[in-house]
Amino acid sequence: MKKRTLVALLLILVLVISGCNVKTKTESQEENKPSDTTETAPKSVDIELLAMSSSENDVNIIRDQLTKNGFNVKLNLQPDYGSFKSQQDAGNYDIAVSSWTTVTGNPDYAVRSLFKTGGDYSILADQEIDKLIDQAATQTPDEYKETYKQLEDRLVTDQAYIAPLYISLKSQAVNKNILNVDTVRLSKSRALAWEPIEFKDSSKNSKDPLILTQAASVLTSLDPIKGNDGSINQINTNMYVRLVNLTDDDQLTPDGSLSRNFTIADGNSEYYFVLRDDINFAKIENKKAVDTGERVGADDVIFSLDRAKNKDSVPDHRTYSLHEHIKQAELVTDLSALESVKQSGGSGTVLEALNKGLDSDIKELVSDKTQANNGAGKYQVVKVTTTEPFPQVLNYLAHQSAGIVSKKQVESINTYDVASFDVNKDIPYGDQNTVTEGASYNNTLYTSGPYILSYKNDYEGVFLKNPGYRKGSDFAPKIDQVNMRFIADADSALSALRSSEIHLYYGVPETKYDIIQSDSKLQLQSIPSNAVSYLLFNTANREVSKSSDLRKAVLYSINQDEILQFYKNNKIKAYSTVSPLVQTGNELKADPAKVKEFLSKYNASK
Repeated sequence: MKKRTLVALLLILVLVISGCNVKTKTESQEENKPSDTTETAPKSVDIELLAMSSSENDVNIIRDQLTKNGFNVKLNLQPDYGSFKSQQDAGNYDIAVSSWTTVTGNPDYAVRSLFKTGGDYSILADQEIDKLIDQAATQTPDEYKETYKQLEDRLVTDQAYIAPLYISLKSQAVNKNILNVDTVRLSKSRALAWEPIEFKDSSKNSKDPLILTQAASVLTSLDPIKGNDGSINQINTNMYVRLVNLTDDDQLTPDGSLSRNFTIADGNSEYYFVLRDDINFAKIENKKAVDTGERVGADDVIFSLDRAKNKDSVPDHRTYSLHEHIKQAELVTDLSALESVKQSGGSGTVLEALNKGLDSDIKELVSDKTQANNGAGKYQVVKVTTTEPFPQVLNYLAHQSAGIVSKKQVESINTYDVASFDVNKDIPYGDQNTVTEGASYNNTLYTSGPYILSYKNDYEGVFLKNPGYRKGSDFAPKIDQVNMRFIADADSALSALRSSEIHLYYGVPETKYDIIQSDSKLQLQSIPSNAVSYLLFNTANREVSKSSDLRKAVLYSINQDEILQFYKNNKIKAYSTVSPLVQTGNELKADPAKVKEFLSKYNASK
């Protein structure tokens, strides 16, 4: 009886307490009434992000920033560049994590291939951007600063064709117990030069291989005009000599090139190069490097530049837009022609300019490369004429795509008809399958640079020094053999460096700097680079191709401060691919309010 009474009292107490929290009908209606001050969140939008798995850190940051701003992010991660490019070519993305390094040191290269209508890597067709690119190309640095700012305004601010992420540092880690660090160059633009590198114990130069690494094992092409990506830039730079080179700080130089000297004629449309006579092509016999005895000469230069500028010279030409300003390359045989032309910006003649620094002055010009004898004053001179005044052409001639190939050898291999080229039947010069061990191995390379690729497999590529490259000079390769190990994973590459399996790690990620600096046998070399990472919008077959509002919503979701913080400030803010070269004053600032505004506009337009 007492128990029942207690239970009843407890029930009454619970009902009383509950009743205190019950809302009246009026109160409930008031609470559910929409507030005049509350904004309706824009409808979330699906977005597909394409990237390589090596960009996982960037992908995670970008995904979080987009998700926070109202996007539903679908990831499309690919294991390597080949599969990434296939997905990109198929249009299976809205935004793609992309990067570009201006390896020529001039701003025109930073935009022409990427953003000009019909450019090698361009998916844009914007007449205003085309006009600005061409306008800047003819201007001096003082003049083109404003033009490139206008280009950025159109490319990023107004149309949001790209969303910039950051500028990278360029870095490499060297095992200083194995290599002579003083002989290892780090250049702002050009790829790593192999020929000056020496072992700490120089007696090993002819005995042990220099062991390097790169991520890509599939090589786009060993024909220098058919590739312009991370798989072959360093390789082709070291296999083919060019008319000019870049110094480590991006100044033009004849050092390490086919030219003993070069100059520009008055008017900035004619460029003259006096050629060396001490470089022969190398070939491979029984996997050994052999001097062909064939000199690299003017006929090879003219042939190489003619095919470089002609997009129909080979199927799948990847670099023709870099050389489209070349009108003609020709041999000069009349010495008086050099005496009658004034040099640009000076009072002297072209002949006087070309003679500077030569051991023997130019006494005779020869048409047959075998008759050149620099010591006796017999030279070959090549003249390059541009379609308009265009001093930046010299930077393009320093690019790996302007590497000099053998006219005789390439013509003997490329006997197919370009228009009807059959990828399943025709084997072009530089096809990586011809240097890959196995049934298809048939190495037909002729290289003009300090090294030649003997063979490759899935594990490594083996390069041998060209025995006909500048014998006895300071520019002859110091180490006889270079092994390029293919290691896709950055952690694995770093582990291989720390265990001395490789000697130099080119392109160390900023997140690994602390590990390098804590290892007493390693030395980190690092400088600001010309490499820019950005998001490239699909401009062909997705919603982002139709709506600049949608693209701008993505643009203003990107918070570069957060990205730099993740990389411990070992990245630099960017606005476009010209940011490392031209200071336009533009800066991207994340703005959630603008994201909401542009998403609302996009949703309202659907």
